[in-house]
Amino acid sequence: MRRLVPRTDTVLADSRLADVLERFDRAQVKAVVAEAQEEVRRGALDPGHLVDAVLAALPDGAASLQSVLNATGVVLHTNLGRAPLSDAAVAAVVAASGATDVELDLATGQRSRRGAATTAALRRAVPAAGSVHVVNNGAAALLLTTMTLAAGREVVVSRGEMVEIGDGFRLPDLVESAGARLREVGTTNRTSLADYERAVRPDTAFVLKVHPSNFVVEGFTSSVAVRDLADLPVPLVVDIGSGLLAPDPALPDEPDAASALADGADLVTASGDKLLGGPQAGLLLGATDLVDRVRRHPAARAVRVDKLTLAALEATLLGAGTPTRDALHADRDVLRARTAALAARLRVVGVGADVVEVDGAVGGGGAPGVRLPGWAVAVAEALAAPLRTGRPAVVGRVEQGRLLLDLRCVPPDREEVLGAAVEAAAATASGGAGRIG
Repeated sequence: MRRLVPRTDTVLADSRLADVLERFDRAQVKAVVAEAQEEVRRGALDPGHLVDAVLAALPDGAASLQSVLNATGVVLHTNLGRAPLSDAAVAAVVAASGATDVELDLATGQRSRRGAATTAALRRAVPAAGSVHVVNNGAAALLLTTMTLAAGREVVVSRGEMVEIGDGFRLPDLVESAGARLREVGTTNRTSLADYERAVRPDTAFVLKVHPSNFVVEGFTSSVAVRDLADLPVPLVVDIGSGLLAPDPALPDEPDAASALADGADLVTASGDKLLGGPQAGLLLGATDLVDRVRRHPAARAVRVDKLTLAALEATLLGAGTPTRDALHADRDVLRARTAALAARLRVVGVGADVVEVDGAVGGGGAPGVRLPGWAVAVAEALAAPLRTGRPAVVGRVEQGRLLLDLRCVPPDREEVLGAAVEAAAATASGGAGRIG
């Protein structure tokens, strides 16, 4: 069998790998070749197909992440990376990808404060904040706040706000990992101001109010507003989660940073890659003395953002708009016209396609329960797999035996690409035999 395994130098000399060897590190390619050779030794791969196996195992580019057309109707799809960056943010990332003045004042030649322009843009976006700071994600913002203000002390939080976020991470575990003790008040469905008042004592570091951004409790419920908690004799930290900086009429029940600060919150923490529509980041906004204490904590270095995040966040804050905002505020009539046009195109080439009413979602741990009425193209469920594995990948959602393609999150300039992808997937699913759906 060993004689049947192509030699490494012979494989690497194959002309089909010439382009690959220009794009990838040679040692990485050799490692993939070695894996394919092992498959041949085990009899799992025909020696004549070894080069094909190597090509299939390598990504199209230097990284394995692929561009995906989000046709799910979920605006902030966690599995698809949450908020897509605006054109301005993408351009800013490209500009910052080389040598850049991230900590250099070009006018004076002296060292400057890292991210000063980004934090200035954030302060202008939320004037009620005395100071701001940026870390690498929303959980890190709350973790660093707790480490700074509450290590060895108590944090008071309502039982109804003891949330679990993605991948099994739970708020109590996060707070306790920072060295604080959690003091729960109220019940799952009802918490009163008196519950907080009884819990606050000399060892209380702060009261934490958490927006339950990924679930809704209905029925016999009550909670305490920020403005009422602000009168307690300890700092009030409000984790709004989804990163809305100012009120949005499309999301009337979603808390925002400006309102929380105006109502008396001392510190607000939030994510940058949700409703703000920017890169993954954790935002801290509030009283200058508290923000400065958090910023100077030794652990702040461990959760520091890189230059690319700073660039993307600044461009998001200063830019004219974001794909997230466009998707949230998409005109329903325009969506219907776009959807009808795609369905008509597909029917012309023999792909069964119907226009159906659907409800999109905000997603990403934001505005739970909010429906985004719209339209989708319904095609055969059999197209789901070839669309996901195509180039570009297209992800819709399967409901009641149909694949729904919702254009809410598909930019208009990508509709042609989407239509071509569906046609190609239909041809693959039918084996070129004709109509699908």
